[in-house]
Amino acid sequence: MKKKIILILSIFFIGINLVSAKETVKFSACVDGDTIKVLVGKEEKTIRMLAVDTPESVHPTKGVEYYGKEASEYTCNKVKNAKKIEIEYDDNSDKTDKYDRLLVWVFTDGTLLQKDLVSNGYAKIAYLYDDYKYTSTLEKEQESASAKNIGIWNEDAKNEYNKENNITTENKNASTSVKEVNNYTTKDIIV
Repeated sequence: MKKKIILILSIFFIGINLVSAKETVKFSACVDGDTIKVLVGKEEKTIRMLAVDTPESVHPTKGVEYYGKEASEYTCNKVKNAKKIEIEYDDNSDKTDKYDRLLVWVFTDGTLLQKDLVSNGYAKIAYLYDDYKYTSTLEKEQESASAKNIGIWNEDAKNEYNKENNITTENKNASTSVKEVNNYTTKDIIV
């Protein structure tokens, strides 16, 4: 009887560890500030980083947005130079979006890449459709980056960039609350 209980408990705890376990992947290609390509085993997969949004740098219709190139370069340098890249799925998120990209947390050499992007002003928190594992960490980092006016939070530099590049800011600051999208899933909305 004791052996059965130990076996059942072992299986239970192993199952819990597998749910939020990190998976090591290999770098394949840079896409932009919040999207990369990796090898999962021998298969190339596109990753859309969970819970963050960086300015566009390669979007076919939006063009290059303020701080888009910088965010893209930062992400590319982090993943290209990482000795180890790990991904972690969030229990409260879809595993893929409507483009079949993996929706995951990305770790470079043990550090959460989304946290680095937000704390350095390359990304903002976005696409929160549930209570994700690292949301509170990102919120603290975003508050700090915004208060310091760094990166995307530097409105003067953003306005100057937009002026030099003839970019109008109509609807650029529009945001959608979780309440407005609660009939959708992450898979439906992330672009």
